[in-house]
Amino acid sequence: MRVLYGLLIATVLSASPRAQEPARRSLEDVVAEALARNPEITVAERRYDAARQRPAQERSLPDPMVSAGYKALGNPLPGAGLRTDLGANIGVMVSQSLPYPGKRDLRASVAAREADAEFQQLESTRLSIVARVKQAYYRLAYTYDVSDVLVRNQQLLDTLLRVSENRYAVGQAVQQDVIKAQTQLSILELQLERVRQEQATREGELDALLNRPVTAAPGRPGDLRLVPFDASLEALMAAAIEHAPMLQRDRIMIDRSQVAVEVVRKEYKPDFALSGGYAYAGTMMPPMYEFRFDVTIPLQRTRRAAAVAEQLSTVEAARSTYESSRLTLQNRLQEDYQMASTSARLARLYRDTVLPQARLALESSMASYQTGTVEFLSVLTNFGTVLEYEMNYFDELAAFHTAVSRLEEMTGTPLVH
Repeated sequence: MRVLYGLLIATVLSASPRAQEPARRSLEDVVAEALARNPEITVAERRYDAARQRPAQERSLPDPMVSAGYKALGNPLPGAGLRTDLGANIGVMVSQSLPYPGKRDLRASVAAREADAEFQQLESTRLSIVARVKQAYYRLAYTYDVSDVLVRNQQLLDTLLRVSENRYAVGQAVQQDVIKAQTQLSILELQLERVRQEQATREGELDALLNRPVTAAPGRPGDLRLVPFDASLEALMAAAIEHAPMLQRDRIMIDRSQVAVEVVRKEYKPDFALSGGYAYAGTMMPPMYEFRFDVTIPLQRTRRAAAVAEQLSTVEAARSTYESSRLTLQNRLQEDYQMASTSARLARLYRDTVLPQARLALESSMASYQTGTVEFLSVLTNFGTVLEYEMNYFDELAAFHTAVSRLEEMTGTPLVH
């Protein structure tokens, strides 16, 4: 009988094999697939590609204008009076607008910074998708691990039920022991059904992020494991300030706004236009040539002053946006750092201390139940305690990995391997 109880404890401590278990999917493969297939990333890439085309457009000169016309005398037809009147002619003129030196380069600089901001938006989108994929992956892994725990304990409880039935048959146990074991089995089945429902939901969530059809063959993630986490909050904040795409984007927008101020200040400078033409007045007159240099005089200074004030306000708004983003990031970092650190400590405590002690208590109560010195209720209570602690252990593991994935998104830095 002692051998039987030893085998039961071994069943608790080791996972039973699962029939026809789905093929495993590594986190690295899932993340790579998401980066290649997720449509949100494709949209961000196209926006960045479009923004990269704007600097060349802003740096280019305006298109030249070609004008053709004639002067006719006697009737409105072209060429009328060319040979008889000195005022008749047919001609063509080409005009080219010339913005004040430096205007085009400044506008191109603004567009280049907007393109840089779009690149940071693309990087932010990639980090967001990776974080969401990791979180979905960990939640799915949690359902599989918890399902294993429930199935394993279901098998153990089924064996305990048979033991109690045998003891009841020979008058060594009461019928109440059998009923309690049957009730606990039913509760485990309900828990297992809820976990299976959540598992299907998490598989759908992950497939949506991977842009996979709902009919795609599911794969089981790797098991949740407790990994070292020794990053300090100060190091994470420094990494976020340096690498977080949204903060870099806000800094770029400050720079862009400052360059835009120089653009509107340049509007105080005049623009120019250069024109040249040729006119034919008939064989009796020599060809006529015309050249003209035009200057746009910037007299509307009130409008230009308002434009400068507007851009200066935009600079201050961009600086305030950066500060707001930094404070929000700092708050989120502190929250997720505490969650990751606490969950890591609790998971380690469950794994190294609480669960071994609870399993020893279960083993002791089972041995005492064999000799009749404790009631079956004590065994069942210890069984439920071990099950609860195992579930709590995986709860903390899932919370740890989820918090770390959010920290990686905010800092733009991998934290665990």
